Parts: sequence; structure tokens; C-alpha cells
Amino acid sequence: MKAWEANIRKVTPYVPGEQPKDSNVIKLNTNENPYPPSPKVKEILANVDNLRKYPDPEVVKLREALAKFHGFDTSEVFVGVGSDDVLANAFLTFFNGDKPVLFPDITYSFYDVWANLYNIPYEQPALNDDFRIVKEDYYKPNGGVVIANPNAPTAIGESVDFIKDILDHNQESVVIVDEAYVDFGGETALCLVKDYENLLVVRTFSKSRSLAGMRIGYAIANKALIAALNDIKQSINSYTMTSATIEVAVASVLDNDYFNEHVKKIIDTREWFSKEMRELGFSFADSSANFIFAKHNKANAADIFNAAKTKGIYVRYFNKPRINNYLRITIGTDEEMRSFIDFIKDYLTTAGC
Repeated sequence: MKAWEANIRKVTPYVPGEQPKDSNVIKLNTNENPYPPSPKVKEILANVDNLRKYPDPEVVKLREALAKFHGFDTSEVFVGVGSDDVLANAFLTFFNGDKPVLFPDITYSFYDVWANLYNIPYEQPALNDDFRIVKEDYYKPNGGVVIANPNAPTAIGESVDFIKDILDHNQESVVIVDEAYVDFGGETALCLVKDYENLLVVRTFSKSRSLAGMRIGYAIANKALIAALNDIKQSINSYTMTSATIEVAVASVLDNDYFNEHVKKIIDTREWFSKEMRELGFSFADSSANFIFAKHNKANAADIFNAAKTKGIYVRYFNKPRINNYLRITIGTDEEMRSFIDFIKDYLTTAGC
């Protein structure tokens, strides 16, 4: 090893879902929204101006829109380039002690990457056999708690009372609730922010608002936590969100009717698709997200994953302990999900399952 190589920070990076180059595929592997964003977004993009100037580093216009939408003060809202950016900043800001941060063994697989990157000690209490969080595992001393609710990749959502119980047992550390999928049937913890000064709720525009390509995320918490987040952000890069992105995000927030209509479409498709999949021999928990996490009672998940890919259908497979016989299947349009059902029927018949 050369001397300079010894000083290179080495981490195992997060691996996102595959982004196929061919557009003529059915893409059900990255939990994107199958519907376009609000038409008001297109209007904004057609009239973007002043790109020669730096964007507002405080992103006041978007923070005001989000604060009004959720019933908070602007000082209680933080925005970032996708919820990954928000979460990365939160890990760097709040988890600076010697005690381990706690998050489940099966959850969003970026959490341990950030912990390793920032040299944050952590522990991963195991989900139970039903893939549910055991809240008592979070009663011990810690340097912070991170809960994805609904969880990914399991799609299981916990109640507000469940989150409240974790908060009651962790009043000396910051508790982050990652609500990337909450709009599809989960219970939000935003109602607890006023009562718990150590709670940070993180959201994204990537799923329910069809804006994964614009990278928009935000957090809501008491103003002291938000101020601390802003100090870290301003110490790294003040201009993280483009002017166009700010305007697009505001337009999306203001078009609530479109938002509600298309979230309902996905929920309705999910319920129909879930029924079809169970009749074909798949088992899975009820989903509170825009995907299901399922295994077949006879067929192997890896084999299904590979066979689907040859047919131009992409789903997500995790070759990890405890979940290596499960598939995470994003809910697309009705037509896309019918195509998947047709594929799986043919596959199971051919495989003798």
C-alpha cells in the first residue's frame, strides 16, 4: 500500500436499485411513482428563469409552503436534496456521542452506511419473526434512535402510539422517524413534534409526489433541532437545492387534489394486487407503503427475480440473511401489475409450483 492510500476513507457504499438503460421495461424495483407529477410542475419547468443566479440558500419559499401545509412554523422545517441528504445531515448533526445509535437489523440499508462513514457506533436490534420492531429493544441507553415507519423493505407500519412509546423511553437522545412511505397508509408522527423536542420527522417528494428525479426531502422538528441541522448544512454546502427544484416543490405542495388522487390510485392498485398475489401462493404482511414484500410458499425468490428480468420486469431482491427469499415489488400502474401477474402465473405453471 502506498503511503497516500493509507489515508483514504474506506466504506462499503449503499447500493441502489438497478436503473435499466432500456426504457421499454416494467420497473418495479425502486419504489418510484408510476404517475407523472402535478401538471403545475410542468408549467413551472416551462418558465424557469434566473438560473445564472444562486438559489436561496435558506429555501424560504419551500419551507413556508411546507410549514403551512403541515401546520408548523417555517423555523421548524428543514429541506435537503432528497430525504437521503436530510438523513445524512441528521446523522452527522445529532449522533456525535459514544453510545450506539439504534435501528433495526432489517430496514433502509443506508443507515449503517452513514453510521460507518461518520464513525458512529450503532447496534441493530433484530425484528421479530413477523418482521416487526420490538419496541422494548429500544428502551436501553443509546446515542439515538432511527425508525423507518412504514419500514423498508418490509412495508410494515407502526402506530403513532408505538412511536410515542419509543419517544417516552428515549427522552435523552434524538429520535428520527423516516416517513418516506407514510402517505400510502401509514400513521404520521408529525402530531408528536410539538410534545417531543427530540423528535425529527423526515419526508420525501420522491414517492408520493412523483419527483424522485428532482431530489427533494425535508424534515420537521422543533426549531432547535432544525437550527442545528442548518448549521451543519451551511458548513458543507449552502446552495444544495436549485432554483428550479424549489419552484417545482412548491407547485407540488400546492396541488393537493392531484396528490390525493394519485396516492389513492396507488393504494387501490396495491390492494387489488395484494389479493391476486396471495391467491397465487405468496405471503406477506399488509403493506402501508407503495410496495409489498413477499415470498412464495414454493418458488425461490432469486429464481423469480432472474426470470422476471429476462421478461423485462424489474423487481428488487436482497441477498441478505433472513430476507433472501423475499421480493420487494413496487406498485406500478394497473397495467404494469397485470403484466406482472400474467408473468408470475406463467412462471409458476412452468416451474410446477
